[in-house]
Amino acid sequence: MTTRRRLDPAERRGQLLDVGAQLFAAKPYDDVLMEHVADQAGISRALLYRYFPNKRDLFAAIFQRATDRLLAATKVDPAVPMVEYLTAGLDLHIDYYVENRNTVLAANRVLAGDPVIQAMITSELAVLQGRLLDATGLTDHAREVVSAVLMSWLVFVRVLCVDWLTNEAFSRIELRDLCVGALTGALGAVVDLDLLAGGAG
Repeated sequence: MTTRRRLDPAERRGQLLDVGAQLFAAKPYDDVLMEHVADQAGISRALLYRYFPNKRDLFAAIFQRATDRLLAATKVDPAVPMVEYLTAGLDLHIDYYVENRNTVLAANRVLAGDPVIQAMITSELAVLQGRLLDATGLTDHAREVVSAVLMSWLVFVRVLCVDWLTNEAFSRIELRDLCVGALTGALGAVVDLDLLAGGAG
């Protein structure tokens, strides 16, 4: 066990999230034990359980923090063309997926039936959908159509990325370009992409 340090509750919680994130990224979900987290953090298991009653709760907190950070890093800038924004946002997400493969697979495969984790994923998709939809500047019927397209696309991206992490049947760049192309192709059937608020400049 490493040397213990006295931290205030916020610092300790942050430390435990950092340690847990490293372990969940490095190992499959089932191979990460709470005692491993406590040992690496230099605390007793009893103290760890005061912050997180079980492994799922620890994982959920780690996953939520990662989601919040990704959302903060991918806010829509109206001055950036839509395709450029999509490409940059996908790059950030794919970078996270690659660096945290086991975490992403745990959330989407191992914990696929967990209501808390799935609610987090659903919430993230809804935020992304809303941001992209607002950036289009569309109203009325066109907005409703594009809203449906965006949610379907976000689900498609999630499924495709998880499959790619599992099999890596093609390159990372191909993955990103497939995702961007799928959306621009679908939107191009119903709106003029050059007229969207995020792409008009």
